[in-house]
Amino acid sequence: MPNTYTQIHIQFIFAVKYRESLIKQEWKDRLYQYITGIVQRNGHKMIIINGMADHLHILVGMRPNQSISDLLQDIKGSSSKWINEQKLTNKKFAWQEGYGAFSYSKQQIPRIISYIANQEEHHLKRSFRKEYLRFLQENSIEYDERYIFNDPE
Repeated sequence: MPNTYTQIHIQFIFAVKYRESLIKQEWKDRLYQYITGIVQRNGHKMIIINGMADHLHILVGMRPNQSISDLLQDIKGSSSKWINEQKLTNKKFAWQEGYGAFSYSKQQIPRIISYIANQEEHHLKRSFRKEYLRFLQENSIEYDERYIFNDPE
C-alpha cells in the first residue's frame, strides 16, 4: 500500500507441548531455517531465532499485512507438521497452545538480539517459567496463573 510506513519489531516466545525437551541440537538449525522460511514467505523479516530444547524466541520485523495470530498459527502449525513428517522425534511433536508477543523500539533491538542469542547462558540462571513471568511483568501484561507455561515435573 503506497504511503504506508511501519517499524514493528515483535519478539515471539512459545513452548513445546508439555514443555518437553524435544528440540535436539542435531536438527535445531534445520528447524530455525524452516521457521525463517515461513516468516519470509509471509513477507516479514527474521531478525534472530534461538531457544532451548523446550521453547523458542523469535524476533521479527513485521509488515502490517498479517495479524500476529495468523503468523504464529502458520509458524507453529507448519513447523510441527514438518518435524513430524521428518520424523525428528520419537513421539508426535506439537507446540503448546498460546504464545507471548512483545514489541520493541528500534533502539531496544540490539539488546533483544543479544538476549535471544545467549539463551543457554540466561537459562543457567533462570528457568523458562521465571523468564516468561518476567516478560509479562516488565510489560505490565495481566495474566491468569492457570495459563502460564509451567516447568516440567
